[in-house]
Amino acid sequence: MIEVEQLRKQYGDFTAVHDVSFNARAGEIFGLLGPNGAGKTTTIGCISSLLAPTSGRIRVMGHDVVSDGVAARRSIGVVPQEIALYDDLSAHENLAYWGGAQGLRGSKLHDRIREVLELTGLVDRAKEPIKQFSGGMKRRLNFACGIVHEPKVLLLDEPTVGVDPQSRVRLLELVREQARAGTCVLYTTHYMEEAESLCDRLGIIDHGNLIAQGTLKELRSMLGERDVLRLTGAFHPDRVREALASVDGVEIIHADEALLSLAMSDASHRLPLIFGALNGAEVRGTTLTQPSLESLFIKLTGTDLRE
Repeated sequence: MIEVEQLRKQYGDFTAVHDVSFNARAGEIFGLLGPNGAGKTTTIGCISSLLAPTSGRIRVMGHDVVSDGVAARRSIGVVPQEIALYDDLSAHENLAYWGGAQGLRGSKLHDRIREVLELTGLVDRAKEPIKQFSGGMKRRLNFACGIVHEPKVLLLDEPTVGVDPQSRVRLLELVREQARAGTCVLYTTHYMEEAESLCDRLGIIDHGNLIAQGTLKELRSMLGERDVLRLTGAFHPDRVREALASVDGVEIIHADEALLSLAMSDASHRLPLIFGALNGAEVRGTTLTQPSLESLFIKLTGTDLRE
């Protein structure tokens, strides 16, 4: 339902998205996991046709978003990272506006507004100006406006940023309900726990590059059963590589003057061996991560998932 082929988006000399390719299917939650500035929002902007790709091809429900954008947009619902609501209007009025913009009229619009208010738990606050709403309530209404027209493809850009834990749980369940109903969901996040618990398949994106994709099981298999050991302190990278070359089963993921990242099996029992090999280096901090999306991200990028 979403097909992205060699998507590239440039702003002058800066390339925000580098030749990204993936697809997402009906009833599936496909996640784009990466830090802020990784290219997630730019990718969603191109899929929704808000941004024009520099090169590559995007199809939604078989329609090219550049040459057949009107047809493609009929199937799309978007929940942006920024709240896209009118503060002086009520929840009902906001839904009426966005539903009307998507072509809903009359009883169908009225019925659909009632349905999404019930779905998001906002029925009792429907007539209040939303400037009186909490942040979590605004996020739920933002979501409701994105699904009021029952889109077949739903683009969600960091929909839980800044919400309270209770609202986050409710929003994630709303996302699952959309997928269970057959909607194709593209979900961007920088929260590891959301990606692990929510997504059927994932693409890991960093600095505009899609560096890995697959199911959670497939991605974890890239790391095997190895742990990631991160040491901070003062190091001589060349000496570190030479010292660890004789230690079996240790892979150096990253080495600079302040940070050393290693992948190995059973790292907790091998710490004395590692410290012995690094004799002379100044180790100030130690972090051990067992196989997970976080450790895979460190392996692929050399750093943890930055905010």
